[in-house]
Amino acid sequence: APSIRLSPAARSLFDEPLAIAVQGLGPRQQVTLRTSLRDETGELFQASALYQAGDDGELDLARCPALPGGSFSGLEPMGLLWALQPQKPFWRLVKRDVQSPFLLQLEVFEGHGERPGRLLAQAQHERAFLRDGVRRVPVREGRIRATLFLP
Repeated sequence: APSIRLSPAARSLFDEPLAIAVQGLGPRQQVTLRTSLRDETGELFQASALYQAGDDGELDLARCPALPGGSFSGLEPMGLLWALQPQKPFWRLVKRDVQSPFLLQLEVFEGHGERPGRLLAQAQHERAFLRDGVRRVPVREGRIRATLFLP
């Protein structure tokens, strides 16, 4: 059965590269990959890309270019993240509470086209803004307003 392999596996910092691969596909199988996340107000952001697995049934986004017809095309290992678009026009992805991560959903669907085929695999990944152990300290001293991150 197909599965999604992420590196780092379950959690990464928002500005860290995320390696995405799908294994267990058929040779040269056509699939649609879709990512989605909801911002803090609940607004949905999505991106999708069309791919074709290699002869060995592996799909590594660092080596396989996205085919025309999705949110982007070409060799873009992080394309499914930078191409996220809001469902609501003119909405922007803004993070207000850096202490909670965004939860990224990844899905692999069979085939290409307007309506993707059956769901083959899915995974979740947290995109955090603070490294483990970092504390956020609000600073209010006279007219100074700031936030201190320790260490």
